Amino acid sequence: MQIARRIVQGNLLWKFRTQDLVISEARLFTSFQFTLCPPAESAYKPYTPRWGRSRVTPPPGAGNKFRPRGPRVYAPVRLKQSGPNGTMVLDSPEFRSCFTPELKSLAAIFTKHGYELRIAGGAVRDMLMGKKPHDIDFATNATPDQMKAMFAQERVRTFNEKGEKHGTVCARVGDKENFEITTLRIDVATDGRHAEVQFTEDWKVDANRRDLTVNSMFLGLDGTLYDYFNGYEDLKNGVCAFVGDPESRIQEDYLRILRYFRFFARICKDPHSHKEQVLDAIKRNLNGLTNISGERIWTELSKILSGAYSREMTLKMIDVGLAPYMGLPDNLNVAEFNRVLNVSEECHPMTKIAALLHSEDEMLDFHKRVKLSAYERDLGIFIIQHRHSVSSDPHPLRLYQNLLLFSKLKANQMREYINELLRYKEKSDLIKDFQDWRLPPFPLNGNIVRQYGTVGGKDLGVVIQAMKQHWSSLDFKPTREELIKDLPKIMSELGLEPTVPPGKHTKD
Repeated sequence: MQIARRIVQGNLLWKFRTQDLVISEARLFTSFQFTLCPPAESAYKPYTPRWGRSRVTPPPGAGNKFRPRGPRVYAPVRLKQSGPNGTMVLDSPEFRSCFTPELKSLAAIFTKHGYELRIAGGAVRDMLMGKKPHDIDFATNATPDQMKAMFAQERVRTFNEKGEKHGTVCARVGDKENFEITTLRIDVATDGRHAEVQFTEDWKVDANRRDLTVNSMFLGLDGTLYDYFNGYEDLKNGVCAFVGDPESRIQEDYLRILRYFRFFARICKDPHSHKEQVLDAIKRNLNGLTNISGERIWTELSKILSGAYSREMTLKMIDVGLAPYMGLPDNLNVAEFNRVLNVSEECHPMTKIAALLHSEDEMLDFHKRVKLSAYERDLGIFIIQHRHSVSSDPHPLRLYQNLLLFSKLKANQMREYINELLRYKEKSDLIKDFQDWRLPPFPLNGNIVRQYGTVGGKDLGVVIQAMKQHWSSLDFKPTREELIKDLPKIMSELGLEPTVPPGKHTKD
């Protein structure tokens, strides 16, 4: 195993390579080969990537602004062969960590009643990649009625009966942990969104109805891998393939078009290694997405934008013609999108969407299609409104401090928006300074301003805004008394004459 690292020591750039890496329980033994290299011509200070992440090497002269985020690297776990038939068995920390006392109790119940219980789908894929799954789905050859009778006999509470017609029973074991167990099934009729199912006891038939080979595997609770469509080999080789005919799988649920791109980015070794057969099937079935709800589309799209190779996946989706079906216009600002992602791929999905759009109207059209949350919608509009804002103030933070000062949103939310704006505008170096800065309480209020004349309604708001601007220009330092002395001058500049001498204000 070889791992490249670069460090700066004085004016010399050292590059070393790990030749041997041996991990033994709590100890890590390494031997290094050091090579002395001349310093780079630019003032660029090389960035040390975090362990387990790959990074793009900055081009010469890029400086510290170039910080693209690479994909999280999860190497497929090696399986052990067990038995004369070459059965593959998983025994990894991620697999063992799933066995809570409640899961052991659940497994014992199924064994006692003569039914089989296996881990299914995405959790198997994640564990084979050395990643602990966020949640685990289970499959069984027991029907929903058989499971309900079994759980009733064992005094295990079941809930959420809505999923039973699709074969899913929810059980709470030990009043501590919930489990979703789904009966093996066949899709007997589909309309591109929903499926009518029929229960079966054939594990391969159930695997055949799943979207991708890497999602079609099962894992026995003894670690045995049940792989009917070479999903493990595809996972090792970084291949994202549909189970069987791509067109048939897509027509069963058109959302699988977006799921394909999401999982391709997760497992691929080369983000440009799409198979033309798959892309052609996607192009022929794009119209099926018109009947998919915007919420489901945004759920998948936001995961793509948050994941590895978000730039490559987005550009490929645009290339195959997906944009109009996701609520995006035809004339996308691809150049701006590339510029933003060259600076940072760690920005919010809505920041990336904003980079593709030219105007607030386009953002509102996108929102109309995918039903964004209020937070996401307002973030996208905020980025578009302020991405070209400039300030004549020499203080680099003043523009962003004023955005916080004049905002009607909650301070924490506005800070998050401003952090995204800083990433968008290639000013990530200011984020820490902005996070460390705290806005002082504004010393004046409406009661004080009213003492200087019959100021009310819109005039009162205008005066307070002008006083805030004045306070900001003096670096937020003037006290209440100092601002009161300046108030007549500010009001005169606004065409409002004070009628009460300074110093006659009431206490707030």
